[in-house]
Amino acid sequence: MKYVKQFMIIIGISLMGEIFHSLLPLPVPASIYGLLILFFALMTGIVKLEQIEEVSGFFLAIMPLLFISPSVSLITVADKLLSGFVPIVGTIVLSTIVTTVVTGVVTQSIMKKFGKRKSGKGVEK
Repeated sequence: MKYVKQFMIIIGISLMGEIFHSLLPLPVPASIYGLLILFFALMTGIVKLEQIEEVSGFFLAIMPLLFISPSVSLITVADKLLSGFVPIVGTIVLSTIVTTVVTGVVTQSIMKKFGKRKSGKGVEK
């Protein structure tokens, strides 16, 4: 019965996400609304982690199964993917480099702005 209650809490939050999606004129998927609702419910203590922990663990354990169908679909269009292999890999490499550089610059600017560094191994005061 405990698992049914946990599952119903998660389904209820997902339903609230669907309701928000239908009411708000924003281009945000219902699943994102549901994740935000669950996040705020956990942070405020409305929902305790113990109330959904076992079912959430189960969902995380079976999540790889959900990616089998898209993987099989990729195999069926492999010839199209291979024809665009160089542009795809180039885009991945370039976006990774840009993301790394932007993250580093933003992190350094925040550290300089606030100037608070904790002393520890390898970190200057």
